[in-house]
Amino acid sequence: MVAAIAAAADDRVARGAYLLRGGGCVACHTDFAREGEFLAGGGPIKTPFGTFYAPNITPDPDHGVGAWRETDFVTAMTRGVAPDGGHYYPVFPYAAYTKIGRVDLADLWAYLKTVPPVARPRRQHDLRFPFSMRLANLGWKWLYFKAGPFRPDPGRAPEWNRGAYLVEALGHCGECHTPRTRLGGLDRALTLAGTRDGPEESVVPNITPDAETGLGDWSETDIAWLLKTGFMPDGDDVQEGMGDVVEHGTSHLADADLRAIAVYLKSLPPIYNRVRKERDQDGGADEDW
Repeated sequence: MVAAIAAAADDRVARGAYLLRGGGCVACHTDFAREGEFLAGGGPIKTPFGTFYAPNITPDPDHGVGAWRETDFVTAMTRGVAPDGGHYYPVFPYAAYTKIGRVDLADLWAYLKTVPPVARPRRQHDLRFPFSMRLANLGWKWLYFKAGPFRPDPGRAPEWNRGAYLVEALGHCGECHTPRTRLGGLDRALTLAGTRDGPEESVVPNITPDAETGLGDWSETDIAWLLKTGFMPDGDDVQEGMGDVVEHGTSHLADADLRAIAVYLKSLPPIYNRVRKERDQDGGADEDW
C-alpha cells in the first residue's frame, strides 16, 4: 500500500498533515506540558534505558530539518540514519516507519516543509551506559532491524490491509504495546500483548483479542470509539501517553481508518499476557492505557 491513507483530495500537503497525525508525530515532537511550539521538540520520554527527547522537526535550518533534503528524510524514516551518517536510537520508531510507502513519505515531507520554523535547540538524551554510546545502535540494528516496505496480504480484504498498515507501519503501535528484551528489541512472541515497562514507566495494555487480558470483549465499534474519543466501553477515559495519542493523533483520523484499525486488531491471534493493574477495592478502575 503506497497510496496516501487520506482518502480525500489530491493535495499533497493536506495528505501529509493527515499522515503526521496518523503517525503520532505531533504528540511526540511537541512539548505540550511546557507549552512548547508545534513540532519544535518533545518533552522527556523516560525509558528503562534512560531519558530521550524527541527533536525539533520544524524546517528551522539550524535546529530542525530545514537543511535536509527529501532523500535525507526518507533515509531517516526508513533506515534510521541521519544526514551526517549517524544512527538513530530506536526510540525513534524507524523499525516501523520503514514500512511506510514512499508516496506517503513524500507527502509527509511536503507538509513538514510548510510548518513554521522554530529555532529551538535539540535537547541531549540522558542515557545510562552502554546505551549512551550511539555506536551501539549498529549492534541493535544488526539484531533487530529489518528494512523494507509494508507488504499487503493478497488473501485479505482491503480494509484489513489498511488497518494492518496503520497499526504496523504508520501508527507503530507495536513500539509501545509490545514488551522489549534487555537490549531493547521487541519480543515478537508477545506482539501487541502489552508491557509493564512502557514509556514514562507506564503499564501499556494488551491489545490483542485475548478474552481475559486483552480486548476480547471489545467490539470493533468500541475500539474505534476509543481511538476517536479516548473513552473506553466502561466509560473511563485514557490518560497520559495514550491520551496524547488520541488527542493529537487518532482523533483526527477518518472513521474508515479507525474502523480498519479495529478490524485488524480483532483479527489477530489472542495472546494471554496480564499487564494491567487490578481494580482497587472500591471498584474504581485502576487500569493504565
